[in-house]
Amino acid sequence: MAAPGEALTQSGYISHHLTNLSLVKLGLVEEGSFWNVHIDSLFFSFVMGVIFLWVFHSVAKKATTGVPGKLQCFVEMVVEFVDQNVKDTFHGRNPLIAPLALTVFCWIFLMNLLDLVPIDFIPYPAEHWLGIPYLKIVPTTDVNITMAMALGVFALMVYYSIKVKGLGGFARELALHPFNHWTMIPFNLLIEVVSLLAKPLSLGMRLFGNLFAGEVVFILCAAMLPWYLQWMGSLPWAIFHILIILIQAFVFMMLTIVYLSMAHEDSDH
Repeated sequence: MAAPGEALTQSGYISHHLTNLSLVKLGLVEEGSFWNVHIDSLFFSFVMGVIFLWVFHSVAKKATTGVPGKLQCFVEMVVEFVDQNVKDTFHGRNPLIAPLALTVFCWIFLMNLLDLVPIDFIPYPAEHWLGIPYLKIVPTTDVNITMAMALGVFALMVYYSIKVKGLGGFARELALHPFNHWTMIPFNLLIEVVSLLAKPLSLGMRLFGNLFAGEVVFILCAAMLPWYLQWMGSLPWAIFHILIILIQAFVFMMLTIVYLSMAHEDSDH
């Protein structure tokens, strides 16, 4: 599949599959508008979130103390895995951390999992049957989605840092660390503010970069090989990519726990 006028070129095919369905592409807002929204990223991230909530809610309602079913065993394994990581990493007391870690892990994994869907499996019928010109189905290949999640974690970091340490304690932590002397405040602020802002940036960009790179490989396989040979490139990469999908969800979850654990630590000053 390719956009009009791009059907015979590999570059047009690749460009088409890397373009989000946005309000700009639908002609609803002007190019470069602040109010532009990637509709496909929001839709599929919402759908994956609903699937996660529905599956876990259904299992919780039907849970039995007898011989559990396969789905209940799987859900219990995931919950215990996340719970153990929270116990090992988070040293404060907060009932929000374990549910947040579970949500982050499962939601990101489900969104990443969409990267294994064949490139044209959904966009092709969407364009030819529904008239949707562009469609990217993997939300985590959209930097807006990954950075939004990272900024959400950052907001919690700042909130709990102030709640646990107080506004003064949080300010002193930025101003008097690592050098506990008033003459070093400008230098300390430079180091600590940069370090603080680097956390959400690295958190969001790491997830985006790894998933976007994987998507590009799948698109290249589809663009450069005839349809009957595409599996020779896509299948081996998909098998390897399963590890990336799982690892990136785990890394995002663990860093979320670590950052929130740091926010709950008492100030050294």
